[in-house]
Amino acid sequence: MCLPLDAYGATDRHFIPDCAGVITISYGRIARVEQDGTLILADGRAVVLEGIRLPLADGKAVSGQALATLRAMAADGVVNFTTSGLDRYGRIRAQGFGRAWFQTRLLEQGLAQVRISPDHTECAPDLYEAEAVARSRHAGLWALPDHRVRSVDELAGTQGSFQVVQGQVGNIGRADGRTFIDVGADAEDKRLFTVVIGAQDRRAFRDFDFDELRGRNIRVRGVVQDYRGRPEIVLSNPAQIELLE
Repeated sequence: MCLPLDAYGATDRHFIPDCAGVITISYGRIARVEQDGTLILADGRAVVLEGIRLPLADGKAVSGQALATLRAMAADGVVNFTTSGLDRYGRIRAQGFGRAWFQTRLLEQGLAQVRISPDHTECAPDLYEAEAVARSRHAGLWALPDHRVRSVDELAGTQGSFQVVQGQVGNIGRADGRTFIDVGADAEDKRLFTVVIGAQDRRAFRDFDFDELRGRNIRVRGVVQDYRGRPEIVLSNPAQIELLE
């Protein structure tokens, strides 16, 4: 998204997308950016960018590039923030708008991945679109084998890591209040990967049509877990599922 500048060098608030909500921190100054990507404002408040995952703990060259880009944006004038509460560490969750929308600028350069929170999904389409730009160009982290979009038969050894996985939906089942979506199958028709929605997260999926997924190719993202030797990802909200053509 191309965002024009106003007289103060920050984004014209009329061009902030509706999904982001209203500005709650106007013309803020960022004093520094921590190693984990936390933005420390001049008044001491800590801000974390909502809806994305920065690859800052991966120990790759792209990690340094992501942090350098974020610091350059933070130093390039004042910033408007739209906020959505606090995270568990007491940091303000926000979308940042300076001379660019911070989240989409990082995503378009392949310096972040989309990671949607269940209570703030409104900007998911915009963020996914920005990420797709980088993915199509194999930019940034999308050029690295560890961060590629994986098929369901490429998940060996990925337990405990954040992954983006795609494949064709097979069986959809329910048990003990949970929903299980099997994705992919081998030559013996054994399921290779399972997407799980826990009972505690069913409310977020109350309007979601699971039957629409049958036979469709989907892309999901989250932390890969191991359940009885088979990889699975537990979802907290429908924005973690992308329907593919």
